[in-house]
Amino acid sequence: MRFFDVTLVGASSLNAHKALLTLALIAFVVVVRYALHYAVRIVQRIPGAERFRFWFHQAVNLITTAFFIVALISIWVGPNAHLATVGGLIGAGIAFALQNFIIAIAGYLVILRGKSFSIGDRIIMGGVRGEVIALDFFQTTVLEMGQPPSVEEEADPAMWVMARQYTGRIVTVSNGEIFKEPIYNYSRDFPFLWEEIMMPVPYDGDDAKAEQILLDAAKKHVTPIEKMTAQARHHLHRIYDLDPPNVQPRVYYRLTDNWIALTLRFIVPDRGIREIKDAMYRDILRGFREAGIEVASGTYDIVGLPPVRVEPMPPAPEAKRVE
Repeated sequence: MRFFDVTLVGASSLNAHKALLTLALIAFVVVVRYALHYAVRIVQRIPGAERFRFWFHQAVNLITTAFFIVALISIWVGPNAHLATVGGLIGAGIAFALQNFIIAIAGYLVILRGKSFSIGDRIIMGGVRGEVIALDFFQTTVLEMGQPPSVEEEADPAMWVMARQYTGRIVTVSNGEIFKEPIYNYSRDFPFLWEEIMMPVPYDGDDAKAEQILLDAAKKHVTPIEKMTAQARHHLHRIYDLDPPNVQPRVYYRLTDNWIALTLRFIVPDRGIREIKDAMYRDILRGFREAGIEVASGTYDIVGLPPVRVEPMPPAPEAKRVE
């Protein structure tokens, strides 16, 4: 094809026909994807349908993308081996230039195939802790959570929420991070965590009574949770051949230079941990006060030193008057 006496490379009636088919293909795929995504909104009001919608969206994205790629290759390449060779060379160059994007797509496929996490799971990925709210070909979107007080000061970026609660920040993480660092999942297979509360008791205090107060607080707030873990523990044994872990609360003793450290170990769900520990702390503090048990601290009393006597200073001599 000539344009102002200039021959346009690759421009022909056949290629123009293929270009029109490509535009029609793009329009068709966009309309179909939008229609399918819109149709799934019908089940948005059904309780417990969040995971179904999530996996339906992923299936739509994969199927329509695969169809678009196959159809595009069929339109432009077809049986033409020469174009296939040129397309292969171009594809190799694109793959080298866009390797980070390709790694992200590979990570997306691994996430779906390996079921590393799903929508609503609480994870740590790429140094970001939070709840998964979206997943696409290139990145995972996380609603960020804070850090426990023990690690809050070392958090990067800095945290101001001293618990596993939402900070309000929405963070996007490349799917390629799955190949660089381990993925910590708080919700998959066993949506429960073990927590600990350490209470220092003086050596002259009633440590047995303090232990009973800790156990009573745990049983009051954790006993209903123990019944919830039965199915999850059975799942661990069936999938991983792992013996069901003991979920009964227990107190461990540790002797220090200053006090007896009583550490209460108990199980909690992956959500609502701060509320449970807050209620337990209130019960423990009330029980300690009623039993007259003091909480040991790092203060020191200096005893055994004699009182210091301050001698009065003699009066200064009067200056002699010179006549």
